Amino acid sequence: MLGAIEAGGTKFVLAVGPSPDRIIARHSIPTTSPDETLGEAAAWLDQHGALKAIGIGTFGPAQLDRSAADWGHITNTPKAGWQNCDIAGFFARELGTRVALDTDVNAAAIAEAAARPDCSGLAYITIGTGIGGGLVVGGHPVHGAAHPEMGHILPRRHPADSDFPGICPHHGDCLEGLASGPAIKARWGVSLSALPADHIAHTVIADYIAQLCHSLSAITAVEVIVLGGGVAKTPKLVERIATRTQTIDAGYLPGGSRHRIEAPRHGDNAGIIGALMLADQIV
Repeated sequence: MLGAIEAGGTKFVLAVGPSPDRIIARHSIPTTSPDETLGEAAAWLDQHGALKAIGIGTFGPAQLDRSAADWGHITNTPKAGWQNCDIAGFFARELGTRVALDTDVNAAAIAEAAARPDCSGLAYITIGTGIGGGLVVGGHPVHGAAHPEMGHILPRRHPADSDFPGICPHHGDCLEGLASGPAIKARWGVSLSALPADHIAHTVIADYIAQLCHSLSAITAVEVIVLGGGVAKTPKLVERIATRTQTIDAGYLPGGSRHRIEAPRHGDNAGIIGALMLADQIV
């Protein structure tokens, strides 16, 4: 059996199964303190017997360099209490098994890329409590000096949204500070899906995410951009973003129709399937 953890800022999703395409048990728990959340997750996984490996897709920032002394740690996250949490080491010690770790968005990107074997490059963007992105090129997630932090680019401000300062504690009006779920509620009082279809918020948020999509296509020539997360489930938002991305591009990028913006083929399971794939790679 393989174990998997999709460690999110709001909840942890847990799963076990003999392979990434066969989940036999699944469970979710709220993300509270590290001691409480990790302990509860380990207890649930342990009741399923010895696990060959565990794959973790975690919120970040996280240390992914195995040569680093703090490999497997969540590092300077803004989530209170979780700074410098040794998430990989905890499960390795408690469950006595090997652990593979990547970001939650890279895990989802790995799963979505595997669902499109003809695609050479794919980005997965989650728009929810935060905004993050994972990039898979040639079947491998992009790490480099660390992992991508796509939610912290600085977009051009929409003219109808010029006064909002943003909520990111590091950058103020970066993409996450402007277009995440909490940023939407901070200036309009409710979630994007609760606003009328003709509310200006839909245009503003689509514009900000479209700027990221166009930048990704221009910089990486990625073929497919997958939009996940709670905000992305807002009716017609994916279509609005795709249309706005084309408008921004103005027909310039040579990839043309090969650049696609889509919803996740795995739905809400992309992250946990990707975590199982991480585990499967180290057995």
